Amino acid sequence: MIDFFNKEEEARIVAAIKEAERRTSGEIRVHLTKRYWGNILSSAARRFRKLKMYETEQRNGVLLFIVPSRKEFAILGDEGIDEKVPEHFWKDVRDLMEQYFREEKYEEGVCQGIHLIGEKLKAYFPWQEDDKNELPDDISHA
Repeated sequence: MIDFFNKEEEARIVAAIKEAERRTSGEIRVHLTKRYWGNILSSAARRFRKLKMYETEQRNGVLLFIVPSRKEFAILGDEGIDEKVPEHFWKDVRDLMEQYFREEKYEEGVCQGIHLIGEKLKAYFPWQEDDKNELPDDISHA
């Protein structure tokens, strides 16, 4: 377990995920890792596969991959999202989160990022009556 967010902060992040997923069929996960090797996007992609985020019906999972020791993060969406959205789709989410991270407001930055992800995804993957939660909402650690 990585001690970056306290229990209350983690609970707020999980609540933000649940709220965002009430607006979209997209699936959002947050993963904390101590370190990575090589490129952060490559490491995020490896974790994406390890978490089996590709196992959603519409291939619409999003991973927020956070490296607390470096105060870095990556946002990675599955191929179902990439096929539908414009290039640089995640730029405003990244910019928003970076603003909060610069101010050392990490939990708020993650929650605001999740909120924006949910808003953006609902245009392409709206919530539907028969939606089910396909991936866990808890924060994973490694």
